[in-house]
Amino acid sequence: MIGFYIIIGLISLVSWLVSQKLKNKFKYYSEIQLENGLSGREIAQKMLNDNGIYDVEIISTPGQLTDHYNPQNKTVNLSESVYSQRNAASACVAAHEVGHAVQHAQAYQWLQLRSSLVPAVNISSKFSQWLVIGGLILGAASGESGIGFTIAVIGLAMMAVATLFSFITLPVEYDASNRALAWLKTNNMLTNREQDGAKDALKWAARTYLVAAIGSLAMLLYWGISILGGRD
Repeated sequence: MIGFYIIIGLISLVSWLVSQKLKNKFKYYSEIQLENGLSGREIAQKMLNDNGIYDVEIISTPGQLTDHYNPQNKTVNLSESVYSQRNAASACVAAHEVGHAVQHAQAYQWLQLRSSLVPAVNISSKFSQWLVIGGLILGAASGESGIGFTIAVIGLAMMAVATLFSFITLPVEYDASNRALAWLKTNNMLTNREQDGAKDALKWAARTYLVAAIGSLAMLLYWGISILGGRD
């Protein structure tokens, strides 16, 4: 179990560092006011219109960095600051979330695959680790019966689904950022300085997903070795 705690500690540390860097970046770029004077909501609406998308609603959602696109009800959800403010950070976040709406409208395969895994991931994220740990404990107590091993393997399989989901998320997020930056540049929405800031902010946002994926894989490998490595 010492190895488990070391992995958890390292992943948590790296995740915290990237998260803090991201928050600092967005705080910095929030101070760069857009010369075009458009709010995040207005930029999102213009990008939707330019892509011929008229059935997606833009709404304000509470919290910080809570921005997301919901394909089920076709809503671009922008955090309160992004929705109303007129700075480089708001512009890139709003355009990124609309990038997901464009993916949805164009049936982008990676987004479709990720969406199909959501129900399974919702279940596996709640129960996988409990099944793995419970299976190992039961296996130690029941000897060679194999019941604990079977339960642990089921938990491991569920954990693998979550890991797969985290890696499928990467091309979805990177593609949305690329679409956002390309649209902002092509339509001359930002000055060169603002465009560089948007690119830098989205780069750090993408790294949070990368760290999460690597962390998920590390945990899967650790538990996989713990469960399967001890079998003859």
